[in-house]
Amino acid sequence: MIKLIWTFIFLCVSCTANAVDFSFGLWGDMPYARNNDARQTQAVIDSINAADVSFSIFDGDFKDGSSVCNDSLYTQTLKTFNAMRRPLVYVPGDNEWTDCHRINNGGFDPLERLTLIRKTFFSQPMSLGQQTLALEQQGKAADKFSENTRFTYQNIVFVGLNVPGSNNNWVKTAQACTDQSVRTQVECDAANTEFSERDVANIEWLKDAFAKAKSQAAKGLVVVIQANPGFDLSETWPLDETTLPEYSGYRKWMSALVAQTEGFGGQVLLVHGDDHFFKVDKPLYSPNKLLKNFTRVQTFGSPSNHWVKVTVDTATPNVFAIQPIIVNGN
Repeated sequence: MIKLIWTFIFLCVSCTANAVDFSFGLWGDMPYARNNDARQTQAVIDSINAADVSFSIFDGDFKDGSSVCNDSLYTQTLKTFNAMRRPLVYVPGDNEWTDCHRINNGGFDPLERLTLIRKTFFSQPMSLGQQTLALEQQGKAADKFSENTRFTYQNIVFVGLNVPGSNNNWVKTAQACTDQSVRTQVECDAANTEFSERDVANIEWLKDAFAKAKSQAAKGLVVVIQANPGFDLSETWPLDETTLPEYSGYRKWMSALVAQTEGFGGQVLLVHGDDHFFKVDKPLYSPNKLLKNFTRVQTFGSPSNHWVKVTVDTATPNVFAIQPIIVNGN
């Protein structure tokens, strides 16, 4: 009998040691009115609510790029996010601010829409959802850079950064300024000033996150942005300025990400949306030279409305196990 008891205790200890640390969900780029997928997005929410995840992260674009950026959409989205059963961390996308200057978006000032996002979604240092997580914010709540957030969960560091599509809000030419837009050159100059300031802040916040991860000997760090910074047009880093100018707004930030990853002993998971195709790969530096501790996951998006589950197990070399969750009926 004593032998059986000790065998049972040993097995239980072994099971505990091999248990995963926790899981979290990733989703974004939904719902899109033009695809009539509100029902499918609710099905994704229901699936996440029913899943064994500690929290979820929405990596931008809660509207499509050709619908109007009305105030009511932001308040309704806030209600949707706050209805999530577990904490929801939101990272802004281009469709809800940088692209709102488009005529078919209502011709809004993108900087004014960014101010609205900060006041609506980042008015306090905590996540959204019925349950909440405490967040660190780079800027004062509801103010400049408050959308850049950070938190630690079971010794994994998470950092969310406002790095959106449309070249990170860098307007490089006069044609880009006025194409399908009501913008003036003065407004585009203001946009470029905003880009420059935020790019510096983003790099600082990224470096701080890596420093925090190193200081606590974290096994992993998760970086979440909205934009695809150019991975799928060139498998070689750094990108060529002359052939891919539309991704020039990400150069400095990506260079910082690469340098910080090189100096980090744990695993780095970069999460982004933007292109709506689920992908998991190691796109840096090139096919002939692998940055071994860097993994990219691109999340689903409308009309492919599903989500991604990431399981964290710090006892394994890769730390992050990535699983696409296909929602029945979508």
